[in-house]
Amino acid sequence: MQNDEGRIVDLYLPRKCSATNRLIPAKEHGAVQLNVAQVDEQGTYSGEFYTFALAGFIRQRGESDACLNRLLYEKGLLTFSK
Repeated sequence: MQNDEGRIVDLYLPRKCSATNRLIPAKEHGAVQLNVAQVDEQGTYSGEFYTFALAGFIRQRGESDACLNRLLYEKGLLTFSK
């Protein structure tokens, strides 16, 4: 819901799993949210980051590392070349 100024004023905005696009309910305690920082060539933090949310369903199946690798590869943050 938005107010007259166009700002979002909802009390709760549900998160979505970045790997499966499933909604993460408020009471799911197995879900995690990771912020991956952007750095420059010297390795200093630039103030920007990517946010990834992984549902407990993915973590319970033991696929969170593979899903996170896929998401990082799609963003161009991880390469598999030697």
